[in-house]
Amino acid sequence: MLKANNPQLLSWIEVPANCDFPIQNIPFGIFKTTQKPPRMGTIIGNTVIDLQTMAEMGYFNDLDLIKTVFSQKYINDFMSLGKAKTLAVRDKLAELFSSENPTLRDDSSAKSKILHHKDEVSLLLPVQVGDYTDFYSSREHATNVGIMFRDPQNALLPNWLHLPVGYHGRASSIVVSGTSIIRPKGQMRPNQEQPPVYGPSKQLDFELEVAFVVGKSNTMGSSVSTGEAEDYIFGLALFNDWSARDIQSWEYVPLGPFLGKNFGSTISPWIVTLEALNLLRVQGPVQEPKVLPYLEYQGEKSYDIQLEVLIRPENGQETLVSHSNFKYMYWTMAQQLAHHTVNGCNMRVGDLCASGTISGPTPDSYGSMLEISWKGTKPVNMTDGSERKFIDDGDTVILKGWGERNGLRIGFGICEGKVLPAK
Repeated sequence: MLKANNPQLLSWIEVPANCDFPIQNIPFGIFKTTQKPPRMGTIIGNTVIDLQTMAEMGYFNDLDLIKTVFSQKYINDFMSLGKAKTLAVRDKLAELFSSENPTLRDDSSAKSKILHHKDEVSLLLPVQVGDYTDFYSSREHATNVGIMFRDPQNALLPNWLHLPVGYHGRASSIVVSGTSIIRPKGQMRPNQEQPPVYGPSKQLDFELEVAFVVGKSNTMGSSVSTGEAEDYIFGLALFNDWSARDIQSWEYVPLGPFLGKNFGSTISPWIVTLEALNLLRVQGPVQEPKVLPYLEYQGEKSYDIQLEVLIRPENGQETLVSHSNFKYMYWTMAQQLAHHTVNGCNMRVGDLCASGTISGPTPDSYGSMLEISWKGTKPVNMTDGSERKFIDDGDTVILKGWGERNGLRIGFGICEGKVLPAK
């Protein structure tokens, strides 16, 4: 069987230049059409592939799969099959859609049932998220926030270089790309000399993040080592953890984020498998002081994934406001998962862990408007001549992410959400 990660592989499905989805990617997601209920699919080029129909037509018979696994509303059951099965499905798809394989290529009737242009389908939330954890793993971001809100001489809190800081977020308000976000309301204290006030947030912000999805459970009381972590990580997606900075800054002491965070987070619709990203592996940053043994790891656990954030005003043109990279993360995903479970916490299939805001070393690589506008003191000039300190009603925030090696590009597609006025 052909292997999906073969860099020489070509597909008989057209893949436009600079497309995120060559045959080597084969991510997984959920889609529906006007005639078909929600089901699992993948994408090559601009073509969405109906995996449920393929299963019904017998194309996966030799893989001994549960017959209903592709007909579900989420990919959780598929992930639960384990990597031996899920990677076999990727390889089978690579074989069937290889340019040299006539099985589907020359069967017009089958193609008409299986293939859909991406504009003809609706992409849905791919994962039923049980629990959601948001980490705080960018040293540059944590330093910038520390300078703004605490002590410029001691920006990082004492624990930050010793463990991946995280908090438990709200899973129910994670929505798929294309879903609008309603401006949140809450308590704020804009004037420290006056009592708090209530109303719509005036400092709505994005957070540029990458999230990983857990594809394998561990039992309560057990832990996952950094060496085992990649067996438990199914894949990655882009993630915008919307934040109301004025609500957050008033509430976060002493117990951390609450209403400033739980109103909405946006995830991209395609889950890119960890294996599809192998070609993008790089060394992580040097960690000083030396971490405790359970956080030590071997090999390349970081990924060279370019990230962009654009803001599009209503009826206006997009403006690029950030160009960052996932490789800037101080704490790797393997360390995050090892730390999350070191106390015996049981992760479940479908749990989602976000990286935290990804900021680089220069202002053009900061991953939030809080940093880009430096708490509103340095407005950003937009293409239409307006300015932004934070996100306005009618704005659409767009996240993009991809990596490229030797002419092969693996990407995530679009993660976007439009801000609607507070109700």
